[in-house]
Amino acid sequence: MCGAHNSDNTNLATGTLQVDDDRVRITRYDFQPGQETGWHRHEYPYAVVPLVDGTLRIVDAQGEKLVPLAAGISYSRPAGVEHNVFNGGQSHMAFVEVEMKG
Repeated sequence: MCGAHNSDNTNLATGTLQVDDDRVRITRYDFQPGQETGWHRHEYPYAVVPLVDGTLRIVDAQGEKLVPLAAGISYSRPAGVEHNVFNGGQSHMAFVEVEMKG
């Protein structure tokens, strides 16, 4: 995720870059319970494709919310909002994030 920063890297989700070309950046994220992305801001619009059912805990300037995810049910967001994403559930969670550059 673009611009992630966190002083305690031991609690960060694992991001695996799969594609990064002139059109898209595709990254798989794996989270154990409680792990986070770190605060970041996306420079491109993006879509998230959950690989397993789970719950995200999203923190941004508006506050905190829990968002249930279902495997294979995607969502998209515009660029620009600063946020931190946590695994809010009790089991492993994974999703693929597709950032659209153009």
